[in-house]
Amino acid sequence: MRNSLGPLLRRGMVGVFSLASLWAPGGPAAAAPATPTTSTAPTTSAAPAAEAESLAFTQRYRALQHGGIVRAANSSITCRRPVERSAASCPAAREGRAAANDDNDDFEMFYIDVDNDPNTYNSSRAEVRPPAGARVSYARLYWGGNLRVGEQKPPKDNGRVLIAEPGGQYKEVLADTVVGHRVAHGADAFQASADVTRLVRSSGAGAYTVAQVNVAMGHSAAGAWGGWTLMVAYEKESEPLRHLAMWDGFDPLGTGGEQTVRLPGMEFPKGAEGRAGLVAYNGDRGRTGGSLTLSAGGLTTRLANGANPRDDVLNSTISEPGRTAPGRTPAYPNTLGYDSDVFELDKGLRHGGARLDFRLVSPRDTAWAGALFVAVDAKR
Repeated sequence: MRNSLGPLLRRGMVGVFSLASLWAPGGPAAAAPATPTTSTAPTTSAAPAAEAESLAFTQRYRALQHGGIVRAANSSITCRRPVERSAASCPAAREGRAAANDDNDDFEMFYIDVDNDPNTYNSSRAEVRPPAGARVSYARLYWGGNLRVGEQKPPKDNGRVLIAEPGGQYKEVLADTVVGHRVAHGADAFQASADVTRLVRSSGAGAYTVAQVNVAMGHSAAGAWGGWTLMVAYEKESEPLRHLAMWDGFDPLGTGGEQTVRLPGMEFPKGAEGRAGLVAYNGDRGRTGGSLTLSAGGLTTRLANGANPRDDVLNSTISEPGRTAPGRTPAYPNTLGYDSDVFELDKGLRHGGARLDFRLVSPRDTAWAGALFVAVDAKR
């Protein structure tokens, strides 16, 4: 394995801040006051602090404006070879051509590394596409995975990654929120996140590369998994007036567990349109029963898209409504344990209403929910 931390990363441990709830109906854009703005230059923390053991889902950002939310995402690890005789070949699993029960615990897993940089041991790339003429209001990078597989990764590196903007060089990003050591069923899971608004605002649309996500390789019953998602809220006057919100947290759903996120103060008209995006970890393809449900205006709707059946939303995909998310390198249909999916909400919004309730259920897998975004037409 190559050196996991180049000269950029030899710095003090990042500080950790708790989230603050920022619900302000009808108010201007808001973000957690403890969150520092990430510049295009490397940042450091004055004093280290302990990681949080868990984090309840809490509002991170909210705005009422003409615009929307887009995201880029990719996995940081994939299979190298099967360890079970019954498992499919690795290429078949990555391409989604394997049997439904071929999951990350059936394979020896190894890092994705696309950048040809000897100082990084994992890297992957994906495009973020705000519409032409849009202004970036807020951008946040999430990353996470399993620290314990065939190896045990040092948790001190959970809060550090490298990011390169389109055509640019790597910059170190230090997390302002880190949650780690959520040990469950053999996994040692973490998620970290950071405000990268200034970087994305100055760099614009294109392919972003994220490297050094602190995930472990190898094989275990818990499996190796991990990845990153860049969420970008934007403003554009020609688009509808919308409620925009980002929520995040981290805690295992557990067998039969669930995560509920309630978004009050979001009045939307009859026939409104909207989208929601979910980030989750360690979902296994073909383990039916996992669902994401929207309750709004007296309707309850199970969300789905072309890559996510209604009874298997935690199925190791990075997707957009009707298709796999474009512009990824590599673009494996099966990420073997990382989900970053976007769903249309239109059917669930047709009666209008004043709040949105999301419920994520994982009856078979020990999964972790990491982040949720919503962009919904506002009632004028």
